[in-house]
Amino acid sequence: MVSGIWGRKIGMTQVFDGDAAVPVTAIDVGNWIVTDIKTKERDGYTAVQVGCLKKRYAGEKPSLNLVKNRRRYFTALREIRTKELPENIKIGQAADFYTGFQVGEPVDVCGITKGRGFAGVVKRWNFRGAPASHGHTMGKTTGSLGFMCANGKVIKGKKMPGHMGVQQRVMKNLDIMKVDQEGPIILVKGSVPGYDGSLVFVRKHA
Repeated sequence: MVSGIWGRKIGMTQVFDGDAAVPVTAIDVGNWIVTDIKTKERDGYTAVQVGCLKKRYAGEKPSLNLVKNRRRYFTALREIRTKELPENIKIGQAADFYTGFQVGEPVDVCGITKGRGFAGVVKRWNFRGAPASHGHTMGKTTGSLGFMCANGKVIKGKKMPGHMGVQQRVMKNLDIMKVDQEGPIILVKGSVPGYDGSLVFVRKHA
């Protein structure tokens, strides 16, 4: 059984649970087609490879003809690891694995965080920084880098300025608020990593 699905983050909105407004993230899980099946005998592991159709071909009916020309029809190919392959799964069929997810079920959402470019220690590591008055001229600089004055070395692992973001992160134990079969769209409580339009992986919380 496939315990995860790939989707594309649409953005955030809110739904009402009784009288409370709950922030949710909308994830589009449609337009995915099974492009390959990995078996333990041939590949050493079991997995289902799925492809996301480009916008211009979003209305195409799933078929083997799409799989034969992947560069033309698909914008991304991803794999979903499984312990056991689903029954009657075939290459070229729609990857409608979202039908196995229920409202209220906890899930984990994996994604790539937003890129913030080159950032200093205050923004990147939440350093407090120096006082802003009484003649202080330190500003937002890093400050002391270590105690190894004689050797002139920086301690390994020291938090310093650098490239911020573009890292894989997981938001765990998020509840599914709604599963729209017509979209198909899944509404997940809370926020998930990545820009609007980026790919995210939704898996059942262990």
